[in-house]
Amino acid sequence: MNPRRIRQIRRGIAMTTGLGLLGTFAVFPFIWMVFTSVRPQQDLFQSGNPWAFSSFTWEHYRFLMFETDYFRWLANSAFVAVTSTGLALVIGTFAAYALGRLRFRGAGGVALVVFATYLVPPVLLFIPLNTVVRQLRLTNTLWALVLIYLTFLVPFIAWLLSSYFAGLPRELAEAAQIDGASYLQTMLLVDMPLILPGVVSVFFFAFTLAWQEFLYAFTFLRSSDKYPVSVGVVNELSVGDVQFWGELMAGALLGSIPIVVLFAFLMDYYVEGLTAGAVKG
Repeated sequence: MNPRRIRQIRRGIAMTTGLGLLGTFAVFPFIWMVFTSVRPQQDLFQSGNPWAFSSFTWEHYRFLMFETDYFRWLANSAFVAVTSTGLALVIGTFAAYALGRLRFRGAGGVALVVFATYLVPPVLLFIPLNTVVRQLRLTNTLWALVLIYLTFLVPFIAWLLSSYFAGLPRELAEAAQIDGASYLQTMLLVDMPLILPGVVSVFFFAFTLAWQEFLYAFTFLRSSDKYPVSVGVVNELSVGDVQFWGELMAGALLGSIPIVVLFAFLMDYYVEGLTAGAVKG
């Protein structure tokens, strides 16, 4: 056989094996969640055989849906994630346009401050954020989380989208302004359609951050009926050192479905946004 053909076959085998191992590593947690969520309780505590499977059961899902406030937690997560991401996308897009398209003194310093704000550890903000929430009388409310999530979603969105705006050709915007378009009209009618895949990609990332956030929600909410799913599942299904693993895995699995559905609908825009950093004429 041709040595070149042999090298190609070996390269293909190595690539397929590597991708298979990587895919298995990435998918295994979800497989384990499914496997654990449909096993009887007694099988989960057989230390000698972690793969014990005596029968199939829906009991963990039934308990989760009818014995807890799981659907309320899902609704809380949806409200907080959609509201905070929507507000952050509007605010962050305007900030990104200013940083990426407008020329003004100190633009580089402002961009650095925005990026540094995103890097601030959340634990350093607990006391000042608690003061703000208390002053606004939002203690133990979902609106408190919406306000708090803006502190890291807006810098995140502004920083990412600014590179998309900066990569656009200025000739289009200048031509629109010569025809009498304002900065707002130029941004909405000329620039935004060109970076729409990037906007969708950033929205997906921001929504995922808001949906899975745990630390702020755990700190600023005290009532079970206010919990998002990330906090409710952990708090209500862990009593002392006892964890209801079947219900925990079922809750984690169902809680990931909205992200999967969102990704399925936005996948084309998401992939295009990851690979689009500029517009080439």
